[in-house]
Formats: sequence, structure tokens, C-alpha cells
Amino acid sequence: MTTEFALDLRTARRKAGFVQSDIAHMLASHQSRVSDLEQGRKLPTLTETVMLSLIFGRSFESLFSMVMRQARRDLRKRVRKLPKNTRDFAGTFNRASSIERLRDRLAAEDEEHGGP
Repeated sequence: MTTEFALDLRTARRKAGFVQSDIAHMLASHQSRVSDLEQGRKLPTLTETVMLSLIFGRSFESLFSMVMRQARRDLRKRVRKLPKNTRDFAGTFNRASSIERLRDRLAAEDEEHGGP
């Protein structure tokens, strides 16, 4: 799975003149991990993302936009499959309206970001 983040990371590393083993050392990781990140085979952890941002002086917004798109897709599917027959009690009073607001928010974000 090639991602915009993977391409951004590879470009940033090469532009900085680092080799994968340099980045691996700074991440306290292995060169194969950096290779996996650059090939889009793996996503970085939050700590790795922060470290990479510090190393390259960049925010890597492409990672966040990709993760957000996937999260919206996953959440839309899960919201559709929420159980309908939950027991009604004081704690579930706002459940239906909260689900509807979530659906509306996800739909608005889809429109804002160019579809699902």
C-alpha cells in the first residue's frame, strides 16, 4: 500500500541526505522498519511520527489526512452496524441523537474532503 506519507518520508530523507540506517538509529529501530515505512507497508506509531517530524522539521500532514480518511470510512461502516435494540434507560437518552450527529458530521467531512 503506497501512501502519500511514504513518498513524503522517502523524499524528506533523501533531501536531507540521510540513509535509512541513519533514520533507524535516530528512531532506535531497524533499517527494515524505515524501509517498511517508506514502502507504505507499515504506518508509523505516534512516537515515530513525532520523532520524524523533529528530524525533518515537518508535520507530515499527509499521514494524518490518510489516517483520517481511513478512520472516517471505518467509522461510517461501524455506525451503520450499531445494534438497534439497545435497552432504553437514562444513560441512553441521547444515543439516537448522538448517532445522528455523528452521521451528519461524517457526511459533512466527506463533502469537505472530496468524498468517502
